Amino acid sequence: MAGGLEPHLEALRRELHGPAVLSVLVALIAVVITFLIWRFVQGRRSSRKAVLLLGLCDAGKTLLFARLLSGRYRDTQTSITDSSALYRVSQDKSTNVTLIDLPGHESLRLQFLERFKAAARAIVFVVDSVAFQREVKDVAEFLYQVLVDSTVLRNAPPLLIACNKQDVTMAKSAKLIQQQLEKELNTLRVTRSAAPTSLDGSATGGPAQLGKKGKDFDFSQLPMKVEFVECSARGSKGEEGEADLEGLEKWLVKVA
Repeated sequence: MAGGLEPHLEALRRELHGPAVLSVLVALIAVVITFLIWRFVQGRRSSRKAVLLLGLCDAGKTLLFARLLSGRYRDTQTSITDSSALYRVSQDKSTNVTLIDLPGHESLRLQFLERFKAAARAIVFVVDSVAFQREVKDVAEFLYQVLVDSTVLRNAPPLLIACNKQDVTMAKSAKLIQQQLEKELNTLRVTRSAAPTSLDGSATGGPAQLGKKGKDFDFSQLPMKVEFVECSARGSKGEEGEADLEGLEKWLVKVA
């Protein structure tokens, strides 16, 4: 009986060691590895629940923060610390993020960014559309520091440039702000890429390269998705009116 089964067992062993079975095993291993990587990435993303509000002083971040949470106007002053609160992005009570309003003062903003950047699910960079023309270099400088940060580059959180104060007649459009920022960031990239070298001729380790080398910078070259939206935290009727935050609110629903 045993002798009769031996040829069949030998044939089965040859089949199991054949190229077809090997191909199936390799494919299964590849699927398992891909699934594990996907779970790891999703787990890291789900652990980041903060939406950071960044920008220069007087860009309107704190009023934007208050409007998103309560819908009401309130007088604000320059922040010297962070403010955070849970924000429900839709009627679904289980869908929420933590909004964190960070100080925009030059001596504080990078310190607070350092503290919260690892928790960022997404970033809202608020721009004063009225003062933009005279502040463009400062805005670009801060945005550059955010974009070349190693943690921000690694996590690649979605970025929204919120062009605030659109209720004012002299406000610049989102399209013009995007074009001017790309131009200024390109200039910054060129000047910063000329990093000093040590005595032996090796680079001293400057910030990461912004965008694609050899090409003029534009936001599509970044690892994160960048969008622009026009908004008004104050609203066209001032304190008595409603804010115009529809584009921002829709974006928050997408990234939550």
